[in-house]
Amino acid sequence: MALIQYITSIQFDFGAVGLLQAECDRIGIKRPMVVTDKGIKAAGILATVMEHIKQSEAVPIFDETPSNPNEAAVRKAVEIFTHNGCDGIIALGGGSSIDLAKGVAICATHSGPLKSFAVIEGGLNKITAATAPVIAIPTTAGTGSEVGRGAILILDDGRKVGVISPFVVPRTAICDPELTLGLPPALTAATGMDAIAHCLETFMSPLFNPPADGIALDGLHRAWRHIEQATNDPEDRNARMNMMSASMQGALAFQKGLGCVHSLSHSLGGIDPRLHHGTLNAIFLPAVIQFNAPAPTMIQENKLNRIAAAMGLSSGSFVADEVQKLTLRLGLPTSLSQVKVSRDLFSKIVDGALQDHSHKTNPRDAIREDYLQMLDASF
Repeated sequence: MALIQYITSIQFDFGAVGLLQAECDRIGIKRPMVVTDKGIKAAGILATVMEHIKQSEAVPIFDETPSNPNEAAVRKAVEIFTHNGCDGIIALGGGSSIDLAKGVAICATHSGPLKSFAVIEGGLNKITAATAPVIAIPTTAGTGSEVGRGAILILDDGRKVGVISPFVVPRTAICDPELTLGLPPALTAATGMDAIAHCLETFMSPLFNPPADGIALDGLHRAWRHIEQATNDPEDRNARMNMMSASMQGALAFQKGLGCVHSLSHSLGGIDPRLHHGTLNAIFLPAVIQFNAPAPTMIQENKLNRIAAAMGLSSGSFVADEVQKLTLRLGLPTSLSQVKVSRDLFSKIVDGALQDHSHKTNPRDAIREDYLQMLDASF
């Protein structure tokens, strides 16, 4: 059992979910609430996890997390948290459930609407240590939200925003690859491409953070080697372990910052919530990699060739094309037209991307015309 102390405490191994009660005790959570979704409940994963909580019959459960968590769901879950006098949250599921739990942890302990805590609304300094503690148990391998300092949530006004603070980081992440064995191939592929996007964008970001860069490259190496096997053979334990590690590593690393892939996917995901975040990242990656290639930090630090080495490629000039080929092999869409995004949305997508927090940490400054060209290349 590896205990990793980086950003937060991480329990990582097959069977790690058995440590849930011990982690509640360590943190001091006596009256937990579970935040999950109906798919996790139907798959029997919720019942498995509840076996590891004392007096589980008294634990309130919110299982109405939408695929793109929103402000209305946060309010509803906060009511359950408050009514039951809860003092902590167990987030069980993919990034949606974990991000929703983070929103609940903030709004249940601070006054004001969720909007007031968004980064673009100046909310960073409004989030305090009063935030309820969260234990995150991921059931997908992609978002890495279990170790992330932020949550991506859709506000009542339709904007998809980041709520970011050191106090939002889950106090413990319980990463049990066994919980991902039943993940369908299409979702394995889409969430896996999300992890790859995190590792790639983090490494391309110009901010100085060598530990994050090292973690990102190793995460990319693991994901690139194992995503197809995990997709094609869902019961392959080694592939599942490496994909969960890559997911976790991508999020450990992206404390450094992301870039245009995520500013575009956040914006479009807010406009059309039916679109999967990981799929959008896969679609945007090739165009953004090509756009970033001439950036001074990319050239000075030989970043594309270092990325290529992690992927087992001979040259950085192949990276963008190979990402698109992998997406195609995984059976995912490779263009916006395939997911029925029309060109008349481009201006609105760019409006959101320019305001997104990830826009500021891209290695090359992107203006409106640049974003429009990236969208056109991704169409």
